[in-house]
Amino acid sequence: MRWLWGVGLFWLSLLAVAEPLRLGFGTHKPPYVFEGEARGLEYEIVVQAAQQAGFAVRVQYAPMERLHLMLRRGELDAIATTNERSGVTAFYSEPYILYRNVALALRARHYRIERIADLGRYSVSAFQRARFLLGSEFQRMAEANPRYREEAQQIARNRLLYSGRVDVVVADMRILRYLNREVYDQVDVGQPLAEYPLFPPTPYQVGFRQQAQRDRFDSGLAAIRANGEYRAIERKYAMY
Repeated sequence: MRWLWGVGLFWLSLLAVAEPLRLGFGTHKPPYVFEGEARGLEYEIVVQAAQQAGFAVRVQYAPMERLHLMLRRGELDAIATTNERSGVTAFYSEPYILYRNVALALRARHYRIERIADLGRYSVSAFQRARFLLGSEFQRMAEANPRYREEAQQIARNRLLYSGRVDVVVADMRILRYLNREVYDQVDVGQPLAEYPLFPPTPYQVGFRQQAQRDRFDSGLAAIRANGEYRAIERKYAMY
């Protein structure tokens, strides 16, 4: 009987070992993700939900286009800041955060932008895969506009906007405001901006290669919403 007891403990110990999860995040976009610092509003929500679900999270950072490629190749188990519009086949989690993207221009230019199609008259810089993630109308504009571009680095849009090298940028205001403190000695971030609220809030999900992992993550996400951890993370970043 003693050996049976030992076998039982052995199997219980195996079950207690957290399953590794190779999880990809995009490059530096505070306050959502502070690259290499294991913090940020989005980072902490996703990692806490995964850990609550029993995963041992191993984070990698890369531009979004590369993350989607790594997921397809099986080099990652999951990627954050994506959704079902991304064009990549995956098992998508429940939405875990909303970004509030707007179109922005220097107010001094007096642009008249009332709908997404109006962006086609201007040079536009957006984040990687925005052409998929912001809806079909935006995708049509992007594909028809020869002056549309996407930047891997979020901070590039701050520089492009305030230097006047691009007419319009599409960005989440929390990211743009935070990164202003990193470019204030390079461009004049005091210039007034015109905001064009063309987009509804964008819900983001985690894309998984395996359905079972997605289901476990959703359970972890529901758990941190229920036990107050999610709200505690939001409070940490409320100032942004």
